[in-house]
Amino acid sequence: MTADSELAARVAALMPRAQQDLAELVAIPSVADPRQQPPEKCREAAEWVAAAFTGAGLRDVRLAETPDGSHAVLGHRPAPPGAPTVLLYCHYDVQPPLDDDAWTTPPFELTERDGRWYGRGTADCKGNIVMHLTALRALGDDLPVGIKLVAEGSEEQGTGGLEEYVPQHPEDLHADVLLVCDTGNAAVGVPTATTSLRGLANVVVTVRTLDSDMHSGMFGGPAPDALAALVRILDSLRDADGGTRIEGLENGGSWDGVGYDERQFRTDAGVLDGVKLTGSGTVADRLWARPAVTVLGIDCAPVVGSAAAIPGSARARVSLRVPPGMDPGAAQDALTAHLVAAAPWGARVTVEPESKGSPFQAATDGRAYAALDAAAREVYGKPLSFLGQGGSIPLCNVLAAQYPESEIILMGVEEPRCLIHAPNESVDPSEIEHMATVEALFLRHYAAAARQS
Repeated sequence: MTADSELAARVAALMPRAQQDLAELVAIPSVADPRQQPPEKCREAAEWVAAAFTGAGLRDVRLAETPDGSHAVLGHRPAPPGAPTVLLYCHYDVQPPLDDDAWTTPPFELTERDGRWYGRGTADCKGNIVMHLTALRALGDDLPVGIKLVAEGSEEQGTGGLEEYVPQHPEDLHADVLLVCDTGNAAVGVPTATTSLRGLANVVVTVRTLDSDMHSGMFGGPAPDALAALVRILDSLRDADGGTRIEGLENGGSWDGVGYDERQFRTDAGVLDGVKLTGSGTVADRLWARPAVTVLGIDCAPVVGSAAAIPGSARARVSLRVPPGMDPGAAQDALTAHLVAAAPWGARVTVEPESKGSPFQAATDGRAYAALDAAAREVYGKPLSFLGQGGSIPLCNVLAAQYPESEIILMGVEEPRCLIHAPNESVDPSEIEHMATVEALFLRHYAAAARQS
């Protein structure tokens, strides 16, 4: 048995422990929003992560408060003489479960079904925490590089705690390679590094037409309906094909990397039979090279319990995903101006800016990417693929600015069937096993390449 095959066997033997780790983590409802879960739950998850990585051989593992009040878990293990250092990133906070009734099994209970492990955070991003732990345990004392760890505690809230922390404490995260594990593969069995991320520009738009809600029988007809006005405003954000249309924003970009088959996308996204995809151009163009607007939520009267009244006010949370090359601040300004200009009937519109983050483009010609490709070929029998990602990770731009000499790699256990951020999130345990093996082999190959340079 070769050293690399022995390492793969060690990872395989650790998978029952990985399942137990994930079960314990998923059971902690670490939603970093005090309106939805007590802050103690995030603290509990942070302490679990700190204890686990201490047990996996890291030193001085501690909780560091970030400017938004959340806690990042930090730790390290010094590099052998002359060896490089690799930062391992993950986050322990999760999205809220959304509609509990839409879950087939309890969201905060790890459940195995049809070969997958279900529960909130199984993929995003607690599965990646378990991947890191499994790789480190498999290597044990034979760790050929220095390691730094950062496990973020408020990534899903977009409050920028770690982004603000990094410039204030640059030595805590400085490393030769920054392994940002919050993405994943194009499909199960297809090793993939994400090289492009869209940025983010969110706003809340409020429409007012009346001093208060008014009886629809007495005033309906001439009295302007704030909800109807909001619907018209939101509808103006899309063209006839459903593509994003915002005055002042370019919407004709094209993606020149690996494509995304339309039939596969329909399956991955759960698009219903007979329902058309929105926008024009290739699926990859629309996902990774063009702005994309989404109405995340609307505040108005619910159907059950609603009164016979004309709404005097209504509001919506609107998200705009921004492709590389587009400034998120300018995009947020354009979105704001569009929403105000689209108001019908003289309705009063106010727009409150929320979070924003810049898009990201990785350089892939460095030594670390070569080492990762070699590891992927050994584990999966195929070369590393490069894809874009529709999501946003603002921290990547902060890291790139703070550590311009470091290589940044985005990878992980997620893939389209995981349904991250949606009910019935799951992970394929084979991806945890294989990506943990890839990570462990990568650390070996990268150390060897550094010695030869």
